[in-house]
Amino acid sequence: MNQEIIDEIIELERASLDRWCTGDPGGFVENSTDDVTYFDHVTRTRVDGLEALRGHVQQFVGAVDVPRHEMPNIRVRIQGDTAILTFNWETYSDDGELTSRWNATEVFVREGDRWRYAHIHWAPIVVEM
Repeated sequence: MNQEIIDEIIELERASLDRWCTGDPGGFVENSTDDVTYFDHVTRTRVDGLEALRGHVQQFVGAVDVPRHEMPNIRVRIQGDTAILTFNWETYSDDGELTSRWNATEVFVREGDRWRYAHIHWAPIVVEM
């Protein structure tokens, strides 16, 4: 059972990122709870709620073009109807060069038979240690 949930959450994330990479942040918005919270590298404060998230991601519509991406170091922790997904995210250019690296933490909750984003936090990796 847990492996099925893990696979479902990872697939949901991959599908959202595939859309993101073509300039469509809709996967994150469509699969979020009404009271979702969000942080990323351009937010000064937490984004609260679905409508605020929808407004925030408008700046990225059509502005992202990532030919290839990877999700190394995936980990999903499940506790009842809550799951925490953590991973690194790497983006690559057309010629295969690494263009950016990110840390991601996302909290999912089960609503009915669907897993939805309850909290999303993305941070660029700017220093290699």
